[in-house]
Amino acid sequence: MAGKDAFGTQLLRDTNGAGSFAVIANVSDLNGPSRAREAIEVTAHDSPNRYREFIKGLKDGGEVEATINFDPGNTSHQALDADFEEDDLRDYQLIILPGEADEHTWTFSALITAIGDAYPTDNKIERTVTFKISGMPVLTATG
Repeated sequence: MAGKDAFGTQLLRDTNGAGSFAVIANVSDLNGPSRAREAIEVTAHDSPNRYREFIKGLKDGGEVEATINFDPGNTSHQALDADFEEDDLRDYQLIILPGEADEHTWTFSALITAIGDAYPTDNKIERTVTFKISGMPVLTATG
């Protein structure tokens, strides 16, 4: 098979700081983690063939972006507002292919850097949330 269907992917948040995760409802799109690594240039006058040379620098856990069919009365959506306001990092999970033999889980600590709501006249209410990962996101096989 050439690919996997992403339908059913879940975004969860740690509700009590002790590893008790709850699903954030009505997530329609997820992106990330979008990891990156710096390249430190070490080119010198004697670099071979006049090519720039690099060594590995610091890594960045990146971001996770979620789009939600927003319901202001939904407690999991209200919790994201509280997460934005708090000063401490919170743990989150992305569960990919839940319930399948190939299920995998991204676990990461993050702060919410942006929340944006949209109220179009001809479409659903939508919320976008950006999670900035602190440290290393970890992908584990959980199926």
